[in-house]
Amino acid sequence: MATSTIPAVVATPREGRFNKNAARRVRVEGKIPAVIYGAGQPSVAVTVDPRIITRILHSDSGHNTIFDLDVVGSATVKAMVVDWQHEPIKGALLHIDLKRIAMDKAMRVSVPIQLAGVPVGVKAQGGILEHVLREVEIECLPGDIPSHLDVDVSSLEIHQSIRVSDLPHSGSIKFLGDEAATVAHVALIKEEAVAVEEAVAAPAEPEVAKKGKGEAEAAPDAKADAKTEKKK
Repeated sequence: MATSTIPAVVATPREGRFNKNAARRVRVEGKIPAVIYGAGQPSVAVTVDPRIITRILHSDSGHNTIFDLDVVGSATVKAMVVDWQHEPIKGALLHIDLKRIAMDKAMRVSVPIQLAGVPVGVKAQGGILEHVLREVEIECLPGDIPSHLDVDVSSLEIHQSIRVSDLPHSGSIKFLGDEAATVAHVALIKEEAVAVEEAVAAPAEPEVAKKGKGEAEAAPDAKADAKTEKKK
C-alpha cells in the first residue's frame, strides 16, 4: 500500500500576488510554491519544503504516496502529489500540485509494474525479454494503493507473453483498460536483428532517387552529343 512513514508536509499559505517574481522569491527562501485542491474545498496557494517532496517522489510508492498535509492555520488532511515541475537543466523542483484525499473514496492511479525472474526463453532459448507495459491504471481506495505490482516472468518461453490479466488481482483493486494488453513477452534475438537491419536499410531509397535525378540532369549532354554526331 502507498501509505507513508514520511513526516507530515508542512504547508504555509501564500499571500499577495502570485506571479513569476513572487515564485522566484519563494525559491530563494528555500521553499517552492504549491497549490492544494480537492475534496470539495477551495484551492489554496502555499509554500512547502522541496526536500520533503523530493523524498516522497523518490520513495517506493513515489507520487502515489499518501501523507499528512499540515496546512498552517487549518486542520491536517491526507494528500498526494498529483503534478510537479522540474527545472530542465539542474532538475530542481519548481512547483507542485497537491490533492486532498478522502480515504473512504475510491480513486484512479497509475501503478508501476515490476518484472521478477529470468525467462526460460532468455536463459535456454536465445530470446530477449521486452517490457512493453511499465505501468497500469487501477481504481481502489487510497489505503489499498500498492507501491508496485510484481509479476514473475521466469516461466516465459519464446513467443510467450504476460498480459494485464496475468497480474495479481484482488477484490480491493479494479484494473482499468484492456486486460488483454501485453505487459512483457520473449522474442527471438534474430527477429530483433532483422528489424534493426530493415530500419537501417530503409533510408537507402532516397539515395537511389538522388542518383536517378543525377542521370536525368545528364540527359541534355547526351542529346548534345547526339546532335554533334548527326552533323558529322
